[in-house]
Amino acid sequence: MCSVEKRGRLYILTLLGEGDHRFNPCTIDAISAALQEVQDSPDAGPLVTTNQGRYFSNGLDLQWISQNPDVPLSTLRIKFETLLASFMRLRVPTIAAICGHAAAGGFMLALAHDYRFMRGDRSVLYMSELDIGLKFSKGFMAAIRSKLMPGTLRDVVLGARKFSARMALEGGIVDSVSADSPQTLEAAISEAQKLAGRGWKKEIYCELRLGAFPGVLEELDAHEDPYNFPLSSKLSKL
Repeated sequence: MCSVEKRGRLYILTLLGEGDHRFNPCTIDAISAALQEVQDSPDAGPLVTTNQGRYFSNGLDLQWISQNPDVPLSTLRIKFETLLASFMRLRVPTIAAICGHAAAGGFMLALAHDYRFMRGDRSVLYMSELDIGLKFSKGFMAAIRSKLMPGTLRDVVLGARKFSARMALEGGIVDSVSADSPQTLEAAISEAQKLAGRGWKKEIYCELRLGAFPGVLEELDAHEDPYNFPLSSKLSKL
């Protein structure tokens, strides 16, 4: 599912395997446990999140949803909102090294980080909800809206536009683009090392992050609006 490696003061969280790293209760719990390890470390520095394979993450686990019809969809939505909130509560800088496609919830996970570095070849950022007939919870929308410029937000949410790395850089979604996965991770680690050297107080960093994006944590914690699959949704036919 995922691994956590400590390099000096840095932590590297890697989504393992060649699959598309979808989110179900087990994978969310594994990532949450990794975040708690970082949070509990007294000398923790920045966190870099990355992936193996072609996908950073393809979002919520639709197969798990279809195989567990008796489990309310709100269960998975609430767990994922809680995961996004955990990234906001981390007392260290966070960097996403996006070494593959990030769609829907995978895109949201990348946006939950303070910095985003992206692989330049064959990687796409895509919020697919409009195309497949889903709506966002208030928490999801708050998290997305807080990290995107108005024009880019329109294209992401109301245009379901697929962003290449270069387009994402031009749209202010990502901070850096590298040629391939090793270079992307190397650039993210280099930035994390620079941030670690600043010697910032962790509690102050977290408080400033929450102040920079007001209301997002409250919306994620509120867990409002069921994440429904309307009858018109393609997912209702699974």
